[in-house]
Amino acid sequence: MYAVPVLALALLQPLLPPVQTVEATFDRTDGIAPATAVSFDPEAVPYGATARIVVHRTPGRTTVAMTVDGLTPDHHYPAHVHTRGCGTVPADAGPHYQDRPDPVQPSTDPAYANDRNELWLTLRTDATGHASASSTVEWEFRDGGAGSVVLHAGPDDHGHAPAQRVGCVNVDF
Repeated sequence: MYAVPVLALALLQPLLPPVQTVEATFDRTDGIAPATAVSFDPEAVPYGATARIVVHRTPGRTTVAMTVDGLTPDHHYPAHVHTRGCGTVPADAGPHYQDRPDPVQPSTDPAYANDRNELWLTLRTDATGHASASSTVEWEFRDGGAGSVVLHAGPDDHGHAPAQRVGCVNVDF
């Protein structure tokens, strides 16, 4: 009764790398070659700042860790996994990825828009613009359902709306 699904899972497991690492430098959105990481606001995410994202997968669980260098010092950046990859405008990354998608978009219902159904990180930069954060969720991304990690402006003194998308890193979840 369980032999076929267990065998199928055992055969697919080698196709899913247990650990994936993306290292990228934030660049302009209008470059000749598409950048792995883009800045939509060089004041908040300067060109040349770097990001390292490590995705660790185990059955039924995913951990995403992110480290950044060269961002605005002493600042909080909320970051979330989004449904599509980075593009030339912030909206190209789509909405937040949700394990159980909210049937009403944009999602504002706390039953769906929460840290158990979405993957949230908060990067708090130090005086040099360095920060690290990680988050673990008790689910795995659907194949093709997630494509990037987006940095939001967070609270600041530069006139940004807290939810404004200021940077994006492509990740093949």
